Amino acid sequence: METTNITLAIPKEMLLKLELLAVKRQSSVSELLSQALERLVQQEENAYAHARQRHLKLLEQGADLGIKGLVTTQRDGLHERA
Repeated sequence: METTNITLAIPKEMLLKLELLAVKRQSSVSELLSQALERLVQQEENAYAHARQRHLKLLEQGADLGIKGLVTTQRDGLHERA
């Protein structure tokens, strides 16, 4: 995968903690941040897909319009011109 360098401003204390964590995991700060951002993007994509499926299911079920399934008018009658 092609990579691009960016400039990131974070508190010094956070950077020190990240560097320590990277050493413990035999990784780099860049790799740790890349993995964390990838998880964040994946979570967002999964949440969107889940919400989309949920709403499509609701559309298939239809909404309760309060008529209890009884339609008392005909389509043609609704469109008659006086």
